[in-house]
Amino acid sequence: TFDCAPLGAKTIQNMSSEWCTIESDPGVFTELIESIGVKNVQVEEIYALDSYILEELRPVYGLIFLFKWVSSKDERPISQTQDVYFAKQVVTNACATQAILSILMNTPSVELGAEMSDFKNITQSFNPEMKGLAIGNQPLIKTAHNSFSRPEPFAITQEKSSKGDAYHFISYLPVNGRLYELDGLKAGPIDLGECSDDDWLQKVTPLIQQRMEQYSKSEVHFNLMAVIKNKKAVYEEQLIKLREERANLQTTLAALGDMQTEEREALEQRIQAVTDQTENVLGLISGEEAKFANWKAENIRRKHNYIPFLFNLLKVLAEKDLLVPLVERAKEKQRLRQEKK
Repeated sequence: TFDCAPLGAKTIQNMSSEWCTIESDPGVFTELIESIGVKNVQVEEIYALDSYILEELRPVYGLIFLFKWVSSKDERPISQTQDVYFAKQVVTNACATQAILSILMNTPSVELGAEMSDFKNITQSFNPEMKGLAIGNQPLIKTAHNSFSRPEPFAITQEKSSKGDAYHFISYLPVNGRLYELDGLKAGPIDLGECSDDDWLQKVTPLIQQRMEQYSKSEVHFNLMAVIKNKKAVYEEQLIKLREERANLQTTLAALGDMQTEEREALEQRIQAVTDQTENVLGLISGEEAKFANWKAENIRRKHNYIPFLFNLLKVLAEKDLLVPLVERAKEKQRLRQEKK
C-alpha cells in the first residue's frame, strides 16, 4: 500500500530527505531491480557508443544516461501520448530509481512481479505528478533504494547552496514504434521520432553523442548504462538450443551407420562446431555467475557499517598509547609529501 494524497511543498521536501543518494553502478542497480521483485533483468555499463557493443547486449530494454545537470531552456514539445508510463520526479534523491522504473514500467516483456505489477495497474491512470508521489510513497521501492544508504557516524546539517555539481538520470527507450526520452524533471515524455525494436539503438546513439558534445570536452561527467535481459538467462536459452541441435545431429549421424560419406563428414564437422559453441556458452555462463558473485560482495561491503569497528580500533590504540604516535607519523608523512610537490 502507499499514500498518494496531495502533499505540500514542505512535506515533499521531508519525503525527499528520507531517500538517500545511491551510487551509479550496474551491480547496485541490478540488485535494486531484483529487490523490488522484477525478474531476469540486469544492468550493464556501456563504455563506448559502439554499435558492436550495443548489439552484444541485446535484448536492450532501455538506456539510462547520467550527466552533469545544468539549467537550460528546452524548447522540444512534450508528447501527449497515453502510451507511455511517465512519472514526474517529486523525490529529489529518487532520480536513479525513477529512471530505472521508467524503463521497467514501459517494457511489456519484463516480468515485474506481483507487487510492481499491482503498483503499475493502480497508478497507470494517475497524472505524472501523482505517479511521482506514488513512487515516493511505495514502501518496497523506497526500502530497496535506501538499502544502499551509507552509514554516517554524525548527523551533519548543511546549509543549502547553489554551488556544487548536480547530476541527473534520464531514460531512453522505444514504446510502440516511437523513441522516447523520459526525464522526470520535465512535464512529460519527449518524442524523438519513429523507431523499431531493431533500429532504436542506432537512432538513439547520435542523440546521446550530441548531448555529450554540449559540454566542454575537458569535462567527463557522463555515465551510460543499459537495462537488459539477464545475460545468464539468455546464455542458458542458447545452451538449451545447442544441446538440442547436438542431440539431433548425433541421431542423424547414427542413422548413417559406419559408411564414410561426405554427408557423414559434414555432420561430424557440424557436431564439433556445436560442441565448441556449447563450451563457449558454458564459459560465458560461468563469467556471469562470477560477475554476480562479485557484485554481491561489493554490495555487502557498500552496505556494511564499519564505523563501530573503526571507533573500537581507535579506542584500543588510544588505550595502548599508540594513537598519538600514529597521528604524528601520519602528519610527518603528509608534510614530506607536500614538500616534494
